[in-house]
Amino acid sequence: MKKLAARLFAITSLMIATPQSIAAQAPEPLTRQDAVAVVRELRHIVTPNGIERAEAIRIGGIDQFVSIRGADRRNPVLLIIHGGPGFPTTPLAWWATHGLEEYFTVVHWDQRGSGKTYLMNDPKAVAPTMKPERFVDDTEELVAWLRKDLHKDKVFVLGTSWGSYVGLKFALRRPEWLHAYIGMGQLGSSPESERRGYAFALAAARKAGNAQAVADLESIAPYAAPGKPIPLKDIQLERKWSDYFGGIMAYRQHQMDSIAGRLSPDYSDEEAKHLYDGNGFSEGFLLSDVLSVDFMNMTKLGCPLVIFAGRHDRTVNSTVAKDWYDRVRAPAKQFVWFENSAHEIMIEEPGKFLLTLVQQVRPIAARTGDVAR
Repeated sequence: MKKLAARLFAITSLMIATPQSIAAQAPEPLTRQDAVAVVRELRHIVTPNGIERAEAIRIGGIDQFVSIRGADRRNPVLLIIHGGPGFPTTPLAWWATHGLEEYFTVVHWDQRGSGKTYLMNDPKAVAPTMKPERFVDDTEELVAWLRKDLHKDKVFVLGTSWGSYVGLKFALRRPEWLHAYIGMGQLGSSPESERRGYAFALAAARKAGNAQAVADLESIAPYAAPGKPIPLKDIQLERKWSDYFGGIMAYRQHQMDSIAGRLSPDYSDEEAKHLYDGNGFSEGFLLSDVLSVDFMNMTKLGCPLVIFAGRHDRTVNSTVAKDWYDRVRAPAKQFVWFENSAHEIMIEEPGKFLLTLVQQVRPIAARTGDVAR
């Protein structure tokens, strides 16, 4: 018994830590560089036929940052055209699209005026090129390069928000290069989307008894009046309250992109401080133009069409997107509702986002043999 008691005492002593021992064992505070190193190693692609590239490519006369990642280069290419304008998805890739890399070769691209591309070019030199059609031209150049470099006849293009304008215009121009065009936060009629978004925000403000929100929103009435451009300051005020009441992310008052971006291994510590510097730069040139876009009379597409829509999206109103989708004729089409999302499907429902792309979109490429077997 004495021996057993002694052993139990010894074990108990090991289990009871003093404040001094805890302090001695406590790890040093992690820097961003330390945390990012962990993320980088966790996402490192080690499969024999994998691809892991991050590089500047000459597109449209300037260097533009592109990330290409996948577990098997025989898989179909998925090019993600981000929104904003000026709001890259590359900072989210380590989290939001990591799972997709098993089934697609995923390409993230920081457009001109965005992310690393903004930081590696002189904004004054780029400014004269910040026109919507230039972004469609850039997309064409990039897809042509991807098709040649990755030995692919066709790719998938996923355009989200502002990127849905660029992506759809590209799909209209080059449908023969696409397995399918995927629209997420798809633009239909921007003016109508703005009117519905404003009505949502004002109704939510009144229901919540938020006097400041009501006063702010009423101060910009009539908002998005037919035939009149929307002043940028009015757009920003509408977004402030629409976002607050869940129009950007369902059940959250603010976007989470910037939080995820803090740990992106695609950006150095210094670059991470300026992830979204290009957002304001790009909006100044492009936002007013894109908010006048109306695709409602564009009713024919030469490649398969897939729409992902957040049920609560008021930023690019999903009911307007459904109205447009119902009018479009395409070789094949499908519309998928994300019931717990607003505008940020990729980070609000990443599991369903992954499953839908794998189960409903990837088979389009599989039918042509463009998948790893």
